[in-house]
Amino acid sequence: SDAFRAPELSPSQISSILFMKVVNLKQAILQAWKERWSDYQWAINIKKNFPKGATWDYLNLAEALMEQAMIGPSPNPLILSYLKYAISSQMVSYSSVLLAISKFDDFSRELCVKSLLEIMDMFCHRLSCHGKAEECIGLCRALLGVVVWLLTGCACYCERLRELGPSASTEANLRACLERLRELVNSQKNRALVHIARLEDQASWTNVEQALIKVTEGLNSLTNQTLRGKLEECISLVKSIPTILSEQSDPPHHSLFPSVHAFIMLEGTMNLTGETQPLVEQLMMIKRMQRIPAPLFVLEIWKACFTGLIESPEGTEELKWTAFTFLKIPQVLLRLKKYPQGEKDFMDDVNIAFEYLLKLTPLLDKADQRCNCDCLSMLLQECNKLSLLSDSNTTNLTSKRAENREYAPRLKTAENANIQPNPGLILRAEPTVTNILKTVDADHSKSPEGLLGVLGHMLSGKSLDLLLAAAAATGKLKSFARKFIKLNEFPKHISGEGSKSASVRALLFDISFLMLCHVVQTYGSEVILSDPSPSGETPFFETWLQTCMPEEGKTLNPDHPCFRPESGKVESLVALLNNSSEMKLVQMKWHEICLSTPAAILEVLNAWENGVLSVEAVQKITDNIKGKVCSMAICAVAWLVAHVRMLGLDEREKPQTMIRQLMTPLYGENTLQFYNERVVIMSSILENMCADVFQQTGLALRPPMEGQEPIPYRNLLSAKEPIHEALRKQFRSVLWKGWVDSGALHLFESLLHTGGVFWFTNNLVKELLKETRQEWANRVVELLYSIFCLDTQQITLTLLGHILPNLLTDSAHWHSLADPPGKALAKLSVWCALSSFSTHHKGQASARQRKRQREDIEDYSSLFPLDDTQPSKLMRLLSSNEDEPVVLSSPGDRSMSTSLSASQLHTVNMRDPLNRVLANLFLLISSILGSKTAGPHTQFVQSFMEECVECLEQGSRGSILQFMPFTMVSELVKLPALAKPRVVLGITDLTLPLGRRVAAKAISAL
Repeated sequence: SDAFRAPELSPSQISSILFMKVVNLKQAILQAWKERWSDYQWAINIKKNFPKGATWDYLNLAEALMEQAMIGPSPNPLILSYLKYAISSQMVSYSSVLLAISKFDDFSRELCVKSLLEIMDMFCHRLSCHGKAEECIGLCRALLGVVVWLLTGCACYCERLRELGPSASTEANLRACLERLRELVNSQKNRALVHIARLEDQASWTNVEQALIKVTEGLNSLTNQTLRGKLEECISLVKSIPTILSEQSDPPHHSLFPSVHAFIMLEGTMNLTGETQPLVEQLMMIKRMQRIPAPLFVLEIWKACFTGLIESPEGTEELKWTAFTFLKIPQVLLRLKKYPQGEKDFMDDVNIAFEYLLKLTPLLDKADQRCNCDCLSMLLQECNKLSLLSDSNTTNLTSKRAENREYAPRLKTAENANIQPNPGLILRAEPTVTNILKTVDADHSKSPEGLLGVLGHMLSGKSLDLLLAAAAATGKLKSFARKFIKLNEFPKHISGEGSKSASVRALLFDISFLMLCHVVQTYGSEVILSDPSPSGETPFFETWLQTCMPEEGKTLNPDHPCFRPESGKVESLVALLNNSSEMKLVQMKWHEICLSTPAAILEVLNAWENGVLSVEAVQKITDNIKGKVCSMAICAVAWLVAHVRMLGLDEREKPQTMIRQLMTPLYGENTLQFYNERVVIMSSILENMCADVFQQTGLALRPPMEGQEPIPYRNLLSAKEPIHEALRKQFRSVLWKGWVDSGALHLFESLLHTGGVFWFTNNLVKELLKETRQEWANRVVELLYSIFCLDTQQITLTLLGHILPNLLTDSAHWHSLADPPGKALAKLSVWCALSSFSTHHKGQASARQRKRQREDIEDYSSLFPLDDTQPSKLMRLLSSNEDEPVVLSSPGDRSMSTSLSASQLHTVNMRDPLNRVLANLFLLISSILGSKTAGPHTQFVQSFMEECVECLEQGSRGSILQFMPFTMVSELVKLPALAKPRVVLGITDLTLPLGRRVAAKAISAL
């Protein structure tokens, strides 16, 4: 036996020795049978003759005994007794016995089959394996083999019943096979082990599929309905093995889902220009994580849309919400329809959602009153056009709503008649956007006047806002802006021109400049800057926007070189403004004029402050600036705002007076075409630019006008109240209401900017940990999750990288992690981690999130230092001869082997902050599980892991669980709540051989 183990033997020598031993083994069995040894005599003798070396499984003892026992038409009882003794005394493993059984293929020898089934009965009710990982994988394969064997048996007996007609003995044999199969596959543990074998060797699963086909064919020949029912049940259980991970627990019993509502509010209020696909994926993520039934999910989306329509401030915000509801959300539903829905038809879900929505009469009535039309029937028409609703359902729902509207309160008809409903206008604006894009695209160098008519029409009334909202909701705003940047470049090219073509050129420049400024203020500079012009010269407007235009959260330096062009140009401009009665247009280079205006304004301001110019002279200059081309006034005020920010309160009077002068329209006869329309847009642009500066001095920008709304969502934070108090108060109000409105979202965003990510997240987590009632704690989680969508990436890094480690490592905080708030925090953490991880790796930060200052990635590098020797250690570890690197030597030993995770085998980039934070969080969780202390923090870890499994997508290789060390699996199954086969399959990466071994080992031992 020593020779058998010696390393210097060649493989051929080892196999010949093994062959000799197998031959000897068969001779020994025959000798025992001839001499009629009893089972224990046989065991004693055989152990004497075969000294320790290879195990009995290595010598195929079970198979050798089986072969000898099954030679005749009926089994040899003495040799069978040896096999039973070997099983009982654990000389042979269960897997070797099952493999030996599955090799027997003559089902006509009924007595032999019966005795094999009896042998299975000895241990199949308690199948387990506590050996090495390879032995556990062996058990998985053997189980799969025996399932095929039993299915083949069932198929054979069904076939015999079909050929020879009903027979009690054949039915008894079929029943016997069926009962064993049912007992095997009824256990989730056994199904999990077969699932691992299927992944280990895909080809072996085709044997199962072929056997299933044969059994299904044989089903029809069964007259015994009881047997047939049981066989069908077994077939469906075997068929369900590949989808074992997608067996979901029951959906929740409540019907309100604040996180869907709040997420839609957030997108409608702050991210109309965002792409549709990331929004759809985020919604699907929420639906999956909370297991929301599809009709209630769609209902929640519509409820949020109607709420947004009702409470949005008048003007642009109202149009944005209308475009979001009537243009963007139907497209979102169309994409949701493409996701697999299981058995159900998504059109039915949409129909049921509308049926539910019809019952919310007050909500619909209020929306109809606000929009002055039947909103629901217009939405139904839109959904019908996109095949989200069938014609019959559309007609049915429309007539039901018409009935309800009979009793709805109406506005006075006289007021009504003149108000055109926004939804109708938005739906008409959408095709107009496409037409305008085509018109602007055409070549206008010969006769630009035609284009001017189109642009003038766009400026009248609320046309521009309607068109921009429709373009934003349909993803066309970027190309809209790009076209107008190109148009703004067009007037640079001057050739000999008369006064008419000069005024057309000035107007094209001015209108395109005003439109672009308005786009930037309404939808953010990201619309233009996220998609910069192709290589070559940067267009004037892009340059001006980046360096000269004041925006929220952007500080400009009034002494920046961009405000200081060549002095000659500035002097000639000052002379022109001061001496002439009005601005000349011929041969003017408007781009240069706009860049020279700030320096000219500085000259004028200095002259005024030093008494060189009178107020009247300054008024004349400002009239000249705004009299023809409004863009000049915008460039002047942009610089004045930056300048005023740098001055003390007592020095601001004169620059602020200049701003007021530039804001007031000039009503003379000699203005250029479309002046009134241009001035309206100019005033709103200037008001937005100056609002913050004027608020600091407590002065009004202009006398309040009746019916004039203040700028929405500006200056939401009170000057007197501490921000901590504002956050607490707003959150309590949202929690009490149960949903987040758009005003609250804007306030939360201001608080996030002001206090910073850590302050914001930490204080809201503290609010969550105060909730001691489960129902309220769960509501807080749903609301916080959607509030955290303001900046999921940064908030998740802070939550998982700073806040959780602090709570888990400091025993003084452990009491706060007790349930229910502890369980709620675990749920919130998993939801944030999953959302961040899924969007992060597709690079889908929204414009809103990209705008904010990023925390330095180095913060995370210093917080979680990288071990640079990882790869070499990893390679050494994987090439070592240990059976598996998955043995915890001691809980305190954090060596590389105990931190090996799937992410390292997939070579995930560990320089990425989110990956690093997740890897370290799982290492921390692993050390908590391995430590000797139990408490609320271990309960938290259990809740965290349970939630990870609950939220899993089936077969998601790239889930956050890839960062979990393999050693954690054996620790987790010690917790009763996690000692379940489905949990083990869910938390291990079954695409990796090592993952399958770890899972097989853990499940076999359950």
